[in-house]
Amino acid sequence: MTNRSVCVQFSYNLSQTFNPMINYKWNFSLNRVAVEPQHTYNVSVHNVPEPEFGHYRTSRQITIPGCADRRIQKALMCLQNGSLWDPGVTADVSLDEQRGLLAVMVKFKTGQYSDRYRVSIQSHGLSCSRNVSKNNQTSLNMTFELELWQLSQCEVLIKIQPFFIRCKNECWCPVETINYCRHYTPRTLFVKAAVGLMFVASYLAFLVWRACKKDSEKLPSRVAMETPESFQVRERKRVLIIYSLDHLLYQNVVLKLCALLLVKCGTEVVLDLLDSARLGALGGIQWLDWHREQIEGSSNKILILCSRGVQAKWRAMCGNQKVLVRAETSSPLGDMLSPALSLIVPHFIRSASFEKYIVAYFGDICSEEDVPSPFKVTVRYKLMEQFEEVFFRILDTEKQEPGRVKYIQGISEDECLHGPTGRALRDAIEEFHTYQLNNPQWFEDELLEGPEVETEEVTAGESWAGPERDQSCIYTSLQESGQNRV
Repeated sequence: MTNRSVCVQFSYNLSQTFNPMINYKWNFSLNRVAVEPQHTYNVSVHNVPEPEFGHYRTSRQITIPGCADRRIQKALMCLQNGSLWDPGVTADVSLDEQRGLLAVMVKFKTGQYSDRYRVSIQSHGLSCSRNVSKNNQTSLNMTFELELWQLSQCEVLIKIQPFFIRCKNECWCPVETINYCRHYTPRTLFVKAAVGLMFVASYLAFLVWRACKKDSEKLPSRVAMETPESFQVRERKRVLIIYSLDHLLYQNVVLKLCALLLVKCGTEVVLDLLDSARLGALGGIQWLDWHREQIEGSSNKILILCSRGVQAKWRAMCGNQKVLVRAETSSPLGDMLSPALSLIVPHFIRSASFEKYIVAYFGDICSEEDVPSPFKVTVRYKLMEQFEEVFFRILDTEKQEPGRVKYIQGISEDECLHGPTGRALRDAIEEFHTYQLNNPQWFEDELLEGPEVETEEVTAGESWAGPERDQSCIYTSLQESGQNRV
């Protein structure tokens, strides 16, 4: 909010209360006032001098839609943000098995207000990018040659970063995923499948042998084999955090957890409160869906922090009665949880595995009853007691492996809460816990339901109802019988 005001004065000599041409009230309009997308403006109209009878002042609050809205997509400000840019990304793959090279030719359309682009190609543990200028061309292409030994996964991620004159380094980036394994010859695929089956058989034989050996060993030998050994973090991971804005004190807890992940663990955190500029440019649903697709195409994770608000929002979605937490009405972001659930839950319940998602809750201020039924099919972690296990999940590695237990210096519950960031998180949790003890009905006081929601002026939220929501609610109705806590 800039609090900047614009004053415009009109002078009219009106002898009649109504317009004689149409026998209706006089109508005035104001044009050519510069506004910003996704900003809210207060418009007040005064009659000077004040009349003896009747009203002399009226006001109205107007919210300008974002550039994703079709009504202003063609405005110059939005065009300079790339609102109508259709990249049309295509990728052609050619394989040279003799030289051991994979050639990927990327082709895309340029935008009117972006002269520079950065084209990146990423795979697990591999990343390379190049800059290219438009030079008045309507389309550009670029070829990358990758050595096959560098590629450990079949999928390759292609990312186009534009630099539009208004959003600059924070513009929306299209992403394309290609699977290069289908370009191998059938013989190569057959050999790989055979090698894979041999590996699986060998691993199963090893597990059987180890189980038999452990049964015959004495307890002291087992303890010696499971002595923790230090584990070094070599790769910086990214985690998207989904949460409910239950209370401003709980928001402080979430922010302190992000600081701990950033400073202590070296983890890149994606949070709506920390990415308001990009969120404002894309819109809530587009911002969430873009980050979800980015994580689905990588080894990064989505951390779902369950709380009273998450359970209430989930049951409201299934009951077709919208609820709102009071703290969301004062937040410029509004309700970000409902669209997040509508995007994540349908994918979550259809997934063959749940390695992308981590479900957790703060044990001192929340409980396992706050976990919605779709998330109960996977492991639920209790923070901060099981923070080390959560961090191993973020790193995409197992804490316990055959014959050894991994240990990361300074990440256990007793260690991570002793540094500056850890103490700040502990103090935030204790402060919210004390508030809950002194106010047993705190959540009921914060929760707005039914008609009360309609009276609140919430301008930052987005619609989340749709077919996906109905499917996921049908799924959870089979598991949620007998639970009435909101």
